[in-house]
Formats: sequence, structure tokens, C-alpha cells
Amino acid sequence: MTKETVHGVLIECVQGDIASRPDMQAVVNAANAQLLPGGGVAGALHCAAGPGLEQECRPLAPIRPGQAVISGAHNLPNEHVIHCLGPVYGVDEPADKLLADCYRNAVQLAEEYKLASIAFPSISTGAFGYPKKEATEVAFRTLVEILPRLKALQHIRFVLFSAADMHLHEDVFNALVHEDSRNA
Repeated sequence: MTKETVHGVLIECVQGDIASRPDMQAVVNAANAQLLPGGGVAGALHCAAGPGLEQECRPLAPIRPGQAVISGAHNLPNEHVIHCLGPVYGVDEPADKLLADCYRNAVQLAEEYKLASIAFPSISTGAFGYPKKEATEVAFRTLVEILPRLKALQHIRFVLFSAADMHLHEDVFNALVHEDSRNA
């Protein structure tokens, strides 16, 4: 598990279930355009949240790649769910910009709602086919770029499904943080 404070924000990578993060004010859903239950992260969050989440999401849909919307968390142990539609790799272009927009827009919503903590999955790397290493680099580059401007958000956690995904995130994060400190 990686834990490091960058520009006053604690960033960490853990392996586990994003639907059971009671210490996070918001969890991020790697959503589909209609904000419906599905597989992967969306399925896990909708299952744990109960039918109220789907009902609340209906009028918020559809969303576009890169867009983020916020809802209540219903039966999840959090205050909010931030739903992001990541790009389908090789279809939604420019994929890197759209993926960066997901992270940027989710963090902007967290700031607007004055949330101190947020948990992210690895957006677009499942059924949407984004290569994991490239997606992880986009995620951390985007966050490192916006961290200095954050006021409310103090804790960002990546909750990753497998140990291999967690180690990949740790390696990319550590390389970027050290690159950023050398360039500072």
C-alpha cells in the first residue's frame, strides 16, 4: 500500500472493494452513459447502494465521456457517489483527454461539495479496454497537476481490484511524484 502526501493531499493506493470504504465521503463510479447498474465497479456500487441509486440517477443520464455527475450514496457507507463516464479505448477520442476530464471533473465536484475524501477505481480499464499503464499515467498526471489548487479535498484513495493493479498504480505514482519533485 502506497501512502504519500503531495501538495497537502494524502494519496494512497489499496486493493479491495470500493463499495466498502466507510472512511471516504465520496466514491467514484466508473459508470456507463445511462448510469445504470452493470458489471465491474458500477455493478458493485449499485448492488451495495440499493435501488434508490438507480432511481436518483435516471434524470441525470445520459452523460458523455469525460463528464461527471454526483448523487447520494443511498445504502453505501458514504455521503455521495460521483459517476464518471470514461472513454471506450479506440472509440472515444481523444481518449487521454477524455480520461483526464473524468478525474478532473470528479475532483471538481468533490471541491464544489466541500468533500475532504474521495475513492477512485481505475476508470476505463475494464470493459472499456483502456490499457492499464497508460490509464494510470493519465490519472496521476492529471491529479498531480490539479493538487496545488485544491482547498477542500485532503485525501484521494485509489481502490484497485487486484494486487497487480495496485502495484502498477504504486509504481506509476512513485515515478511521477519523484519526477514532479525533481522538476519543482
